[in-house]
Amino acid sequence: MSISPFLRSPFTDVTGGIVSHQLLGRCQKEEARYMDCLEAYGLERGKVKCAHLFGDFHECSTLTKQFKRFVAIRRERERQISEGKLTGDNRYVSPKVDSY
Repeated sequence: MSISPFLRSPFTDVTGGIVSHQLLGRCQKEEARYMDCLEAYGLERGKVKCAHLFGDFHECSTLTKQFKRFVAIRRERERQISEGKLTGDNRYVSPKVDSY
């Protein structure tokens, strides 16, 4: 995991925002918390101390848990359809708004 550039120059400072989520990104807060933690502990020690913040940031940017949850719900629905528990109009009914 490489966080800082090998060669630092004014060009890397100006273009650094392109690869971050700070410019109108959905994960601005998570990335800022993670970078603040890394700044406080340093890069090597921060990788260990800030692992929980990196996990939050990684989930926000990749949405892997959300996708796995979606796949599990889809599999369960298909299983219930194949067993005959869901038939007719009940096959693809969306959950109620307040069901979470």
